[in-house]
Amino acid sequence: MIADPVVTRFAPSPTGYLHLGHVRSALEGWRAARASRGRFLLRLEDIDQTRCRDEYAAAILDDLVWLGLSWDGPVRKQSEHLDDYRRALRRLAEMGVLYPCFCTRREIRDEVARAGGAPHGLSGSPYPGTCRDLDPRQRAEKLSSGADYAMRLDLGRALALTGAVEWVEEGEDGPLRKLADPTPLGDVVLSRKDVPTSYHLAVTVDDAIQGVTLVTRGEDLAMATHVHRLLQTLLGLPTPRYRHHELVTDTAGRRLSKRDRALTIRSLRESGMGPAEIIARAVAAARPGGASGALDPVPPQSSGR
Repeated sequence: MIADPVVTRFAPSPTGYLHLGHVRSALEGWRAARASRGRFLLRLEDIDQTRCRDEYAAAILDDLVWLGLSWDGPVRKQSEHLDDYRRALRRLAEMGVLYPCFCTRREIRDEVARAGGAPHGLSGSPYPGTCRDLDPRQRAEKLSSGADYAMRLDLGRALALTGAVEWVEEGEDGPLRKLADPTPLGDVVLSRKDVPTSYHLAVTVDDAIQGVTLVTRGEDLAMATHVHRLLQTLLGLPTPRYRHHELVTDTAGRRLSKRDRALTIRSLRESGMGPAEIIARAVAAARPGGASGALDPVPPQSSGR
């Protein structure tokens, strides 16, 4: 029996060459889409124009084609859709769940330290709320002065509007309902003065616009799902299912990064490795026991799940 068609996506940032960890993530979504005769989409998260480069974007497409991980439809580049994020920001502003933050990173760090806070989530300590209750006059003066700022989500107000929200997490033992708890991440940044979005907002909006029904990504991004579910609820967007897979790590157990040049697909190709060998290595390196794992390196084209 063929399952309902699944729409997945692979969304790398063109700030470096793809490595084995990217292959593991792309393969997870590719297999889910192809097994259900669904769609596998490619998105380039290129908001950070100071680090993103055209040569890396071209290399991503080239490596995926060479690996045999074909995608469906046009590539979505976030930098070409800034108006989509501006519209979402306006809706959130109308709900009263955004406020400008003028703190520097150092000021945030110092206040957290004074409060005795412990690190949480993906980006260290949560924001302590310094600018959340600024006097309206002070806020207006700072804005008119041209000071840099970020727009933050007022988590308390947002949760008061949404109430409890859940999502379905697909795991080895089947689907599981999870309750969203974004409080450890605090009032996350949703945009900056010169960029009308952040990772959290762009991912949420893009997944809805592209009709993604299953988000497959590394377990290091599992915590972000709590924020994304909150934003989906506030904006009235559909809720995909989620599957957070294990990470490919180096010999010291560290998550791979784009600085690991020896493990980039580009360097492995130059060393003489073929597509099947690289895919097999990416799968095996993410399983308990490392290279001893043995999964079919060739993804199924149209079989049911």
